Amino acid sequence: MKSIAKAQGRHYALHMIKPEKWEKLRHWMDKLDIQESDLQEHFIRGSGKGGQKVNKTSSCVQLRHEKTGTEIRCQKTRSQAENRYWARHELCAQIEEQMLGAKSKKQQAIEKIRRQKRRRSRRAKARMLDDKTKHGAVKKLRGRVRPDD
Repeated sequence: MKSIAKAQGRHYALHMIKPEKWEKLRHWMDKLDIQESDLQEHFIRGSGKGGQKVNKTSSCVQLRHEKTGTEIRCQKTRSQAENRYWARHELCAQIEEQMLGAKSKKQQAIEKIRRQKRRRSRRAKARMLDDKTKHGAVKKLRGRVRPDD
């Protein structure tokens, strides 16, 4: 598998994040005015599933953005390099949500669920029942045709 990646001119390990994804993340960080110099990065020992590998290595990434005071801890994978990417990704998402507020994707999803769960008005219920009655009458007409005796 690794030989295929090298043959195609890619010199990254297959479990690492591709350079295209890093570049996309850099553009997102630039758009949100997040500079690498504003980030404090620490590597701490992880916990939870993973056993000996997780308990002995410092693969958990702790990122702190100085300007906003936002702090992220990421331990999605056992790889420190992947966790660095995912920590920055989560930081961007959190800062974007703070900046956009009601316009953020998360807020829009919450509003959509709220609208779906909202009770229907009496008029809407009556209209729905009326439509169902009409549809039922149409379906009854689809029955078998019996010759008149």
